[in-house]
Amino acid sequence: MKTIKTLLILAITTTTMMAQNTPPPTVDVTGEGIVRVVPDEVTIRVRVENTGENTSTLKKQNDATISEVIKFLKKMDIADKDVKTEYMNLSKNYNHNNKTYTFAANQSLSVKLRDLSKYEAVMNGLIDTGINRIDGVSFSSTKEETLKSEARKKAVTNAQMKAKEYASVLNQSVGKAVSISEIGSASGPQPMYKMAMMDSSSSGGNDQTIALGEIEIKTTVNVSFLLN
Repeated sequence: MKTIKTLLILAITTTTMMAQNTPPPTVDVTGEGIVRVVPDEVTIRVRVENTGENTSTLKKQNDATISEVIKFLKKMDIADKDVKTEYMNLSKNYNHNNKTYTFAANQSLSVKLRDLSKYEAVMNGLIDTGINRIDGVSFSSTKEETLKSEARKKAVTNAQMKAKEYASVLNQSVGKAVSISEIGSASGPQPMYKMAMMDSSSSGGNDQTIALGEIEIKTTVNVSFLLN
């Protein structure tokens, strides 16, 4: 008799412990928040490259061009804080045909324009100073942090909407969120640009070389809600 009572107590205890250790039912969803905005600033990355056999001459050529670039940017009222040297590079190349060495010297600058109306004039002026490489043009918004916050809120709202839709089909309801994790934030496609490699007499100085469009800021989150 004692043995039966002991077994019953053990069975009840085990069942209670298992019930306590069983995780509550949840509905797990992914939410996405997207905010779009017209960019209001642009960063231009340019580079001067010269090749030859004398490294000292190459450096002088690069320095002369960069000096002209900086003078030009000052005339355009670009603040010193918005002009930055990205890198300087010197590489050695071997010509197998004549068995000689040549060198390539590169110096890169990034220029941030906070006034997009200056874009055409700055681009044309940079080319005129002797810059012979454009490494990229990237657009951004001064409101980016605020927009990222808005995208996060939209992502959570989107996740909650999905969870309610799933639960409603089962005649259940969604409770509080028990976990939230951000998968990532990203900016979408950049506005397009082109360089019109022509002189001002043929272009009239009025050709549009950028289409601003919109920047897309996206945040994705995983959220687990209690299922009632």
